[in-house]
Amino acid sequence: MHGTDAADRCVGAHRVRWGDPEVVSRAPGRVNLIGEHTDYNDGFTLPMALPSATVVATTSEGDRVDGPVGVASEQFGEATIEPTGDPAAVEPWARHIAGVLTLLAQRGVPSGGWRATIASDVPAGAGLSSSAAVEVATISLLLARAGRIWSPLEIALLAQRVENEIIGLPSGIMDQLISAGAVSGCAGLIDCRALTITPVPLPDNVIVAVLDKGTRRSLADGAYADRRAACRRAATAIGVAELRDATIDQLDRIADPVDRKRARHVIEENGRTLDAANAMRRGDSAAVGRLMIAGHESLRELYEVSGPGLDEIADIALDAPGCLGARMTGGGFAGCAVALIDDARADRFTEYVLDRYGHDGHTADIRLCTPSAGASILGGSSVSADRSGRRTGMYRPPGGTAEARRARSSRCRVHDARRRDRRPTRHGAEAR
Repeated sequence: MHGTDAADRCVGAHRVRWGDPEVVSRAPGRVNLIGEHTDYNDGFTLPMALPSATVVATTSEGDRVDGPVGVASEQFGEATIEPTGDPAAVEPWARHIAGVLTLLAQRGVPSGGWRATIASDVPAGAGLSSSAAVEVATISLLLARAGRIWSPLEIALLAQRVENEIIGLPSGIMDQLISAGAVSGCAGLIDCRALTITPVPLPDNVIVAVLDKGTRRSLADGAYADRRAACRRAATAIGVAELRDATIDQLDRIADPVDRKRARHVIEENGRTLDAANAMRRGDSAAVGRLMIAGHESLRELYEVSGPGLDEIADIALDAPGCLGARMTGGGFAGCAVALIDDARADRFTEYVLDRYGHDGHTADIRLCTPSAGASILGGSSVSADRSGRRTGMYRPPGGTAEARRARSSRCRVHDARRRDRRPTRHGAEAR
């Protein structure tokens, strides 16, 4: 765990390396409350943006069209990216940034000639959309640098293209859209066909626990693509454009038993997601919890993307004081679970889970969070252009703009089993 938040670390490191940044952007990770593996089936999802975010700071240097881009990441090291080069030529972690440069250039947005520092509180490979966060933060930064204004949907669609066309992951729109367009205090009901996001307030007196069990995975492998291919075959067998359009009584049209299981999950998960959004609107936290539990059972038995560690931490969470519901979150196979808990019993919940989880020798990390706002420019109001067209300006510390205040108004208390003798660190407004 870092002792300071990503914005402070990013700007501090950038000043040491390249001086005061001209533009600073942030984009949050996300946790999906319910609606898993439905987005690429044109279905519904209900994620929320996390207070944990990726922050990118930049200073211009060189030709703004094709000048090289130097990136220093606190987690992955350094990379040099040629805006007109092949994104596959750079290190795997930097391809998300190289893909942004390539696709923005195709849209006429200058993407060359800058130096950047990246810091993140979103753990990579944990199923919390660290890749979407860096893509959305980079797009937001380069748009601000170019004086362009795009909607959250436009940003999300370009970030999704990076995943699909550059990284080779056939993902849906959920991760990028919630990172770009989330509303503070609310989950977002995403209609992945209409490409809309509707804020749904989190019920009073509950908090979300992100349960990081310490294992990591990459979705750019065969398992994720296999699930998507099974859904495509199932939709074709039923005779619908997407599984969103299918009903349970049509499942007998699918001859393959595995494809039939995958389709059943998607159809039922869409219904659970809409039911959960309605329950949240009327403040029925218990109903939301029951739907989360059913979703985990479906992901384990029908979609088969859970695993022993995810099942163990979800089961422990369900037995813990104050827990209303728990399930795996993200693409699956490793990473995190999520629980909805009574805020008044959050500390007892945390102690219970940390004391009991230890699958394969791993220790848990628990983040108690409320929903954050989507992407923002932390230093955008200080950016101007001199007579030569070169961007100039000074970074303003977070909290100095309305966007920054909204982004940091949500809570994230981090509990780590390895630091049980310390008080929980606090990120967001409470830390300042």
